[in-house]
Amino acid sequence: MNTSPVPAGSFAEWLTQIQQALRGQGGTDVPCGECVGCCVSSYYIPLRAGDAQVAAQVPRALLHVTGPADAPQQWMGYGADGHCPMLRDRHCTVYAQRPQTCRDYDCRIFAAAGLPAGDETRRVINERVAAWQFSYDSPTAQNAHQAVTAAAAFIAAHQHDIDGIRFPGGPTGIAVLALKVYGVFLDEALRDADATTIAWAIIAASKAFEAGG
Repeated sequence: MNTSPVPAGSFAEWLTQIQQALRGQGGTDVPCGECVGCCVSSYYIPLRAGDAQVAAQVPRALLHVTGPADAPQQWMGYGADGHCPMLRDRHCTVYAQRPQTCRDYDCRIFAAAGLPAGDETRRVINERVAAWQFSYDSPTAQNAHQAVTAAAAFIAAHQHDIDGIRFPGGPTGIAVLALKVYGVFLDEALRDADATTIAWAIIAASKAFEAGG
């Protein structure tokens, strides 16, 4: 397993960018280098209306459709080896027209949350996640990263009902929610709060984030 450090960039700058991306207000520039982890990890990729050029090139056996007839959702599957059908010789053959989901993917969310991306099918991504190394411009940035990690740990530990609240399961859902609500874990007033109080604070923070707060 190669875990030599890979610069992930300034955490403060990345946090601003990823939160904008989660609001649909932009994206992040992931320094992938030679890594093709997300392309070889058995991901189903949703194809949106703007991805028609890619959909036309997907082998019929790997193009799946779900949902009602009046609102079908196309998905690009993967080969028996877990590889994206658009990957050839470790290069994306539709890079300029790659699906929006691929453009939005940033495995640094897992490094920020202190989580692996998944099981053995995500082995290559997990290696990159373990290698990412953020830089910090200030103690505030370090505290923010610690808060994201703490939020993820709390959410992962309390996925079952807390006072009727159910948090998302799976590494992606946990990491994304942690990035939206990490401020709860910077709030001194909640430092000694019980799990139920913290859970409701997370719900409130998530709603505020979605509302643009």
